[in-house]
Amino acid sequence: MHAIGLIEVNGFVTAVETLDAMLKTANVEFVTWEKKLGGRLVTIIIKGDVSAVEEAILNGKNEADKITRTVTYAVIPNPHPETIKMVNISAGKLFKIDGGEINEF
Repeated sequence: MHAIGLIEVNGFVTAVETLDAMLKTANVEFVTWEKKLGGRLVTIIIKGDVSAVEEAILNGKNEADKITRTVTYAVIPNPHPETIKMVNISAGKLFKIDGGEINEF
């Protein structure tokens, strides 16, 4: 089963450190990110197998908490097609190409 993971942290530097930790922890892929409040809140979205996403999100949370703090996080196993559509809209803004889509589940 596949999943998407979301983690929201404070600040760009924390987001980069968090993403790096997640990618080094488990076999997950970066999908996209969203910046809000001028970059003060950053949400990172990853994808992979459920267990890999859970492990990566937990490690990302621990890393973010060392720097600032984790605002919130979630793991969504077997996401609904409409949820994937919403994530793809975000990824499309970032990548401007099909490579950012996660419809290959």
